[in-house]
Amino acid sequence: MARRSGEGRCPVKGQVVIFGANGFLGRYLTRSFLRRGREVVAVARDRQGVDEGAMFLEWDGRTQGPWALALEGAETVINLAGRSVNCRYTEGNRQEILDSRIESTEAIGLAIRGLETPPRLWVNASSATWYRHAGDRPQGEWSGEIGTGFSVEVAKAWEGAFFGQRCPGETRKVALRIGMVLANEPGSVHHVLGRLVRSGMGGSMAGGKQRVSWIHMEDFLSVLHWLEDQPLLDGVVNVTAPEAVPNADWMRSFREALAMPIGIPTPRWALRFGAWMIRTETELVTKSRWVEPTRLKEHGFSWRWPDLVPALNDLNRRKGMSAFFAQPEERAIGARAWTGARKLGVS
Repeated sequence: MARRSGEGRCPVKGQVVIFGANGFLGRYLTRSFLRRGREVVAVARDRQGVDEGAMFLEWDGRTQGPWALALEGAETVINLAGRSVNCRYTEGNRQEILDSRIESTEAIGLAIRGLETPPRLWVNASSATWYRHAGDRPQGEWSGEIGTGFSVEVAKAWEGAFFGQRCPGETRKVALRIGMVLANEPGSVHHVLGRLVRSGMGGSMAGGKQRVSWIHMEDFLSVLHWLEDQPLLDGVVNVTAPEAVPNADWMRSFREALAMPIGIPTPRWALRFGAWMIRTETELVTKSRWVEPTRLKEHGFSWRWPDLVPALNDLNRRKGMSAFFAQPEERAIGARAWTGARKLGVS
């Protein structure tokens, strides 16, 4: 079974270099590796949000600099750099989203090619949105079909830049097609949907049939640690929970976890208006991302949080990064256990 992130002792391993270390995923990854006794180099545009236990190196996301020296002899390099897609897809934002991913990936690849002792593992982020809008069947790494649209083009170009880098044979390369990662902190998906549910507006969205691919932050971190011990695994890996749920079940689970019996549905036209108001795109909600983590299953990865309701109940107890890593021995079994949510007619 996969060990929980931060749990127990592990064999001594080399340095980890994380690009985009002050972003949402980067901050949790940095803390997780530090808790395992690893030496971490955090590379980002500025120090804000970077864990104090890590060595910080500044970069602009595109050019070579002193940060390249940190890659010499590193065990693992993880690239999470890229402008957030949570914005309106204006022409300027589209170009920034695309350039920030391709340029950072190419800069890292160029640095690795010049090393005497290259890293053993280079992990590059990608997106589960690579696959088509799927309502008929799950999309695995081998059987999935590429989609269309701007987000898909970004994911395709990002992976193209990554796998197009001519790195030394010693460097194993893995691209992570990541689903929606859940952690309980301000601005996260968990936080935003929690506020929506508490307001009584947490019903199904745009009909509720579209699938949602997600993963608990603890399992996401475990995947990264687990990958270091999988020398034969390279290429593309889907990083999601075992099952993608329909949006109607997704929102029902949030209501159950928060003991909210009411959830007013949101039609597509209202989503369009709301997205315009908060300067984002409806695609983030309406596209059916039915992603199956086939390779994680085949290679024996074990999820601690494979089911959504227990995952949400756990996260409700772990607000913020400090609480997340506190790992309380006793956790709430969830609001559903004491409210009788099913009896309240939740649907």
